[in-house]
Amino acid sequence: MSKGSPISPSLMATKSAGAPKAPERADRTADQAAVVADLAAVSPVLGPNNVVPPTVMTGSQAIVRSLEELGVDDIFGLPGGAILPTYDPLMASSMNHVLVRHEQGAGHAAQGYAMVTGRVGVCIATSGPGATNLVTAIMDAHMDSVPMVAITGQVSSGVIGTDAFQEADIVGITMPITKHSFLVTDPNDIPHVMAEAFHLASSGRPGPVLVDVAKDAQQGQMTFAWPPKIDLPGYRPVTRGHNKQVREAAKLIAAATKPVLYVGGGVVKAHASAELRELAELTGAPVVTTLMARGVFPDSHPQHVGMPGMHGTVSAVTALQQSDLLITLGARFDDRVTGILKSFAPNAKVIHADIDPAEISKNRTADVPIVGSVKEIIPELTEAVRSQFESAGTPDLTTWWAFLNNLKETYPLGWTEPEDGLSAPQRVIERIGALTGPEGIYVAGVGQHQMWAAQFIKYERPHAWLNSGGAGTMGYAVPAAMGAKVGEPDRVVWAIDGDGCFQMTNQELATCAINKIPIKVAIINNSSLGMVRQWQTLFYEGRYSNTDLNTGHKTVRIPDFVKLGEAYGCASFRCERDEDIDATIQKALEINDRPVVIDFVVSPDSMVWPMVPAGVSNDQIQVARNMTPEWEEED
Repeated sequence: MSKGSPISPSLMATKSAGAPKAPERADRTADQAAVVADLAAVSPVLGPNNVVPPTVMTGSQAIVRSLEELGVDDIFGLPGGAILPTYDPLMASSMNHVLVRHEQGAGHAAQGYAMVTGRVGVCIATSGPGATNLVTAIMDAHMDSVPMVAITGQVSSGVIGTDAFQEADIVGITMPITKHSFLVTDPNDIPHVMAEAFHLASSGRPGPVLVDVAKDAQQGQMTFAWPPKIDLPGYRPVTRGHNKQVREAAKLIAAATKPVLYVGGGVVKAHASAELRELAELTGAPVVTTLMARGVFPDSHPQHVGMPGMHGTVSAVTALQQSDLLITLGARFDDRVTGILKSFAPNAKVIHADIDPAEISKNRTADVPIVGSVKEIIPELTEAVRSQFESAGTPDLTTWWAFLNNLKETYPLGWTEPEDGLSAPQRVIERIGALTGPEGIYVAGVGQHQMWAAQFIKYERPHAWLNSGGAGTMGYAVPAAMGAKVGEPDRVVWAIDGDGCFQMTNQELATCAINKIPIKVAIINNSSLGMVRQWQTLFYEGRYSNTDLNTGHKTVRIPDFVKLGEAYGCASFRCERDEDIDATIQKALEINDRPVVIDFVVSPDSMVWPMVPAGVSNDQIQVARNMTPEWEEED
């Protein structure tokens, strides 16, 4: 399809300049922040803003043309009757369509793509079960603020509401888990709805948007013109922080003796890692990065004290608990971080900066709330803090750092060697990270392996760590890794998965093999639903009700993951001994013409430590079973 003509000089006079198209893949990572900022500043319509004169076409052609004009390169989907009209013109498009084996895989792949590129991920499915199969991925994207547009076919408008074949009210189903859900029954609405969907998904707090298009709207004639007008009354995300609030926050920072930068995934989404580092180094405060923020501040930086939360480091959890000021940036006081909320950081004042005003004071009352994008707020706060330090002096944090450094030295992350002679899963994951390096991308499923991957891989850059944080979706890793590899084909992409998670979406290995998407899958095979088993060990007296999966050592090995991988066209290996771990990983790293599956057989008795048991204060963090650290509170 024609891409239209470049924007005219007359339009440039009113628009300043056309919003730039996203950079080519090789430059995406370096230019993400600039691209996002430019798009937001110039035009709400994403893409190059070509001018396309009025052209008669079908609604389905308009869908494809809108995606092209919005700058979309890659789509993940699965056709069916109600979306079939749109799949026909898709054949003539320059966009890359990846045919998945299950719609949930399309949704998670779009998430992975968005997480590593900073662009809107796109997935497409048919009506009824095709659309409902996307719901888990849509909910996952909603919980983790991932910019995604899901396009679904719907039965013809004349039979909507009659329980027609493969009809489902996907707009109603997804309303609680999207930023907005559109139902399109008039083909003339398609261009502006598509532009609005991408604007909503990518601006403010990112998130998923659904566009459900009736079959007759796809087949009907319409007049296409571009760029369309975006009309979203009441949707005006605030990006700049209020100056007075920023100054008040700076005063609190200048007065604090035990401050902590509590950094959440919002800083990753805002592409504000450089700004965060400048603020951190100016204040000298310790930095904790949540599960969703791993890598946004380098693990190697001396001010990084770890990941907080249920399985966070002792130094990070205790820093929050004993702080007198939480400088909260793009975080939401999630229960997995706070533990019992009323006992969380009891002596701390709170600065809370977030682009979503609904998050501020939702769980913990903010003493200084700042609504806006942390991309803009952090530099403003840095300048205000610098002025405060110049006038009032820089706080002395020597005693605070002595206390925290002692915790880091006394309670480092580590593991106990299994007594059954099998490999420690922590060692396997640590070696994957060490041999691959910080330029790799690591995508985890959900459970023990997710926590170990967050703990034992060293993250030095943002967008290197992907996981399902808010929803905790088993089956996320393989399709999300697939999407990440499509978005960043020159990086090594590992899916670190559990034997339970892997069995939920491993059909996407077929997609990877056929489309030459060479991800590497490390199955951390403890032959069980590991995190559930850990809780049964700790809280249910070792009664292992329905957690044994029979995939590991001395079991029937159903399925045999090596044979399964080979059947899907992957290079497949099994590793059962410590002395083979490095060689097996190296072999995987050398194979780049097809996916790789490694069955790492590990001990089922290994547990994730540290741990804050559910229902207790973070002060009761355990470094091993029934072992709570002893420390003197910093005075």
